[in-house]
Amino acid sequence: MADLQHELHTMPEVGELPEPFPPIAGTPDAAGRAAPAGPEAGPLDRARALLAAHPVVDGHNALPRALRRLPFHDLELGESAVGTDLPRLREGHVGALFWSLRPPSGPAGRPAAATLEQIDLARSVIRAYPQGLRPALGAGQIIDARNWGRVAVVLGPAPAAALEDSLGVLRVLHSLGLRVLTLAGTSWASEAGLTRFGEEVVREMNRLGVLADLAGASDATITRTLALSRAPSLCTRSAARALRPHPDNLPDDLLAALGAAGGLCMVPLAAEQTGPTLADVADHLDHVREVAGPDCVGLSGTHDSGAAHPQDLADVAGYPHLIAELLHRGWPESDIARLTWGNAQRVLRAADAAARTAQHRREPSTATITDLDGRGPSS
Repeated sequence: MADLQHELHTMPEVGELPEPFPPIAGTPDAAGRAAPAGPEAGPLDRARALLAAHPVVDGHNALPRALRRLPFHDLELGESAVGTDLPRLREGHVGALFWSLRPPSGPAGRPAAATLEQIDLARSVIRAYPQGLRPALGAGQIIDARNWGRVAVVLGPAPAAALEDSLGVLRVLHSLGLRVLTLAGTSWASEAGLTRFGEEVVREMNRLGVLADLAGASDATITRTLALSRAPSLCTRSAARALRPHPDNLPDDLLAALGAAGGLCMVPLAAEQTGPTLADVADHLDHVREVAGPDCVGLSGTHDSGAAHPQDLADVAGYPHLIAELLHRGWPESDIARLTWGNAQRVLRAADAAARTAQHRREPSTATITDLDGRGPSS
């Protein structure tokens, strides 16, 4: 149905948003949409007008996990106990969220069951706020949600341990909506890189349309995945290691390789990885754009994940301030449009295209870790 609706809607991908996103800059037209900010507007007004046309795709948000500890919440009116609610999503011009499915206690114990519980929780939150949130399985459904004035929710990243070394579990999680999997923390995606079974996981992810998240993965795993994958890869929470030596940040050679492979580095708004100020975040965005190219840089709020955030970026309403800083630094509007919206859309569309091609060429894999790596599933 979403595909049919997408065919019926002829609005351009970067058109202005309908209500409930309020007009920000300029005089509303007859349809209630905001006119673009004029050349005399300040950076913040220009940022808001630009985001009205090119909203943020946020690569890592952990709201469902944060809501577990709240006996009552109201995301429509506003919820001060978390960094994400509908009023602030609208204020920040967020058009889509990737919802982290990492369990609160990490992947140890029963990782598949814990991830299923996270998916169930995420679905219940979406159902509770149908006027604000809408599930999305790909780029077309994100646009459809936006055209209806909803924030699209993509499920993932989930930890690779959730598969419990089973491609069948991967297919089940995909059928439940999973679209991003983090390749780290398993015997088949380790410091040594991908094993034969790990390579088969990547091939099956390509066939299904599940994106590989390389944030936190070893350099060897990143290098092999970029060479093997037929779809672009993401780093949903990685900044520049040259500016801040955090283990989840990427060195320049891997940033360049990610860009050359058509991937996307989504810079986190996390003080530990980027620094304590908004200017620090902008420095990382500058660096990734310079090293990997303007088509390789995106945004990752990491809100409600427990991370400390830089000043003025404590919640999802802060994005206009960051975009204003980039405008002040001379970023062209076309590069900002890629940063906030276009690059994520490109990667999602490429994953869908790769999946359609792969499904014509190969059947679902029945390989096991015992077959390929000579050992049983990890405990």
